[in-house]
Amino acid sequence: MVSLRTEHGRTGPGDGTGGEDRTSRARTARSDKAGGPGRKAVGDADAASARPRPRPLRWVAAAAGLVLLAMALNALVTNDAFRWDVVAKYLSAESVLAGLGTTLWLTAVAFTGGFVLGTVLAVMRLSRNPVLVTLSFGYTWLFRSVPMLVQLLFWYNISLLYPELSLGIPFGPAFTEFSTERLISGLTAAVIGLVLHEAGQLAEIVRAGILSVGRDQTEAAEALGLGGWRTFRRVVLPQAMPAILPPAGSQIIGLLKGTSIVSVIAVQDLLYATQLIYNRNYLVIPLLLVATLWYLLLTTLLSVVQHFVERRYATGDRG
Repeated sequence: MVSLRTEHGRTGPGDGTGGEDRTSRARTARSDKAGGPGRKAVGDADAASARPRPRPLRWVAAAAGLVLLAMALNALVTNDAFRWDVVAKYLSAESVLAGLGTTLWLTAVAFTGGFVLGTVLAVMRLSRNPVLVTLSFGYTWLFRSVPMLVQLLFWYNISLLYPELSLGIPFGPAFTEFSTERLISGLTAAVIGLVLHEAGQLAEIVRAGILSVGRDQTEAAEALGLGGWRTFRRVVLPQAMPAILPPAGSQIIGLLKGTSIVSVIAVQDLLYATQLIYNRNYLVIPLLLVATLWYLLLTTLLSVVQHFVERRYATGDRG
């Protein structure tokens, strides 16, 4: 008898192969149904009783870390050269607190001015005008390439290059003139140098945050009739903030510590205030510890604030 094959590849009644296959599959299904849960239970029991492989190197590293920490704490407590009594005496000294106020003021002014100018530079960089793009790129390239110390020294000695500054018509007569040496003091030079340097850094941070916002958001805002400024302020910038805040928070913490560099141009910040004291009493290490403790406290507070601000922006849409 000749078997017939249908369109779907099934064999006809004369072929015994199909029947055998169906019988084999049925037996396999019954076997899996009967033994499946048992095998699964055994597998779960094995997984529950399994123990992680011992890793002795981790414990050795942890023990070594604890020993080093204990040695460091012992050195801090037992070494009389630290003079903790002197540290406690000068920690709240009037001159130290005045220097601390100058440090905080410089940080706030430099970050605010740098963020505003950096945002303008980021928008210029993303514009379709090649002149604005070139100017923004040239600014960020220059001020990110030159070290901050060099910039501060340059602005502090700008009177050697331009003894007088004037206001007037470009390439025309001057209306008034100023003495550069009197106009730009050490504190002014510090503000100019810090703001311009931070603007170059923050411009790239803001630009990266703006690029993280999808193009469809701007297109939707334009379809609703919003202007360019309102679109940027109400749509783009709020969505870019979660991407801007983490690096900007790290930047402001670095700026707080970086303001100590203004001591080289005789600006009485926190570090310079402690230097003035130990130049009189020669207690160098205790006074440096005073500055260190204040920097540790301030950076810790800024880190906590940064954490809560980031969490606020991360959950703002859900709240």
